Amino acid sequence: MEPAMEQTQYLVVGSSHAALEAISAIRMHDATGTLTVVTRDAHLPYSPTVLPYVVSGKSAPERVFLRDDDFFARNAVSYRPGAGLAALHADSNTAELADGTRLAYDKLLLATGTSPAIPPIPGIDTVSYHVLRTLDDALGLREAIAQSRQAVVLGAGLVGMHAAENLVKAGASVTIVEMSDQLTAGYFDKVAAQMIEQAFTDNGAKILTGSRVVRLEPSSVGARLTLANGQSLEADLLLVATGVKPNLEYLNGSGVAFDHGILVDDTMRTSVANVWAAGDCAQAKHFFSPTPRVNAILPSATEQGRLAGMAMAGDAGIKPYAGGVPLNTYHFFGRHAISVGSSEAPEGSEVLTRFDEKTGRYLKAIFRDGRLAGIFGVNEFFDGGIMCQLIVRRMDLTADKERLVADPLKVGRELMSRTWR
Repeated sequence: MEPAMEQTQYLVVGSSHAALEAISAIRMHDATGTLTVVTRDAHLPYSPTVLPYVVSGKSAPERVFLRDDDFFARNAVSYRPGAGLAALHADSNTAELADGTRLAYDKLLLATGTSPAIPPIPGIDTVSYHVLRTLDDALGLREAIAQSRQAVVLGAGLVGMHAAENLVKAGASVTIVEMSDQLTAGYFDKVAAQMIEQAFTDNGAKILTGSRVVRLEPSSVGARLTLANGQSLEADLLLVATGVKPNLEYLNGSGVAFDHGILVDDTMRTSVANVWAAGDCAQAKHFFSPTPRVNAILPSATEQGRLAGMAMAGDAGIKPYAGGVPLNTYHFFGRHAISVGSSEAPEGSEVLTRFDEKTGRYLKAIFRDGRLAGIFGVNEFFDGGIMCQLIVRRMDLTADKERLVADPLKVGRELMSRTWR
């Protein structure tokens, strides 16, 4: 006999930033509607951004949670960890969980995040490797790092670089293999990437950019990697950090339209009735492009989650999504880098840069028609949130460009206090 179907007014699938913002937005408008959160993760909510600090030991695992049981009790939320979504039957407003439970909903938010994208390298299924996307991944990697003497990191995005630094500091011999011709492509330009690379090589890491692994096989050490140029590497710890992809398998047959992510409108509504999507799994309006994009960063997840929650609860105060603006911060070997906005400088753009080799300070700002399009710095202090607002509000900075580049922290705050009333 099939178990009785459970019923909830609001069903939220996922438990990180987008989901939590949606819960708060729903409860601001509807204090009593039944609200259920299901998540495949076994833990209380946490941010993926904290995982590198769990690996390094800087953050204790028991202290990383964004909400506690008391929060869910106060907000009358049924929180169900370890319950992944297996299938969505949107025609009958029903969600089917991995354990066979069926939940009927009035309104559904998909905030299911991403999983590591594993490259199709021949032999990858014959060797042991680590990924870093969940708290359990972080705890496993932390334990392995303590034992490692010879590590290889595939991928030089921010996740791979964080882990590589922890390995270097733990005393391992570390090689980073990256297909692109620079580190941190998509976040920083070549000048900034070169500064980051220098910090790693100064600390003993080997960096192989423009390199591709063509074969993996078990070896006496752990894994042997063969590169396209014929070079061979041995690893007792292999970390695969070659990007992420949204979790969309449960959508098959649901009628919910998706491309790289779940396609949503400016209030995070999907192509089917009563279903919204937000965060890393959503493909939403992008500030710099007519084509919707997955913008897998924390500020986008929180904003999208808030809008989805408002829309689900019928909050009349909702304003359409302005579009995602990339914002990333990165700390490495006591230094920091930050990137906000678009790194593209089409013809007619004005690019202002300054670089002080002695202090290792680098700043680059891109303006289009006197308006800020992107700003990037290494060892430079400025407020990423303010820069984001300067971009989104399309403020005319013609009279302030040089001052902003000279002192972005001070001038950014001054512009904010002068104009944001």
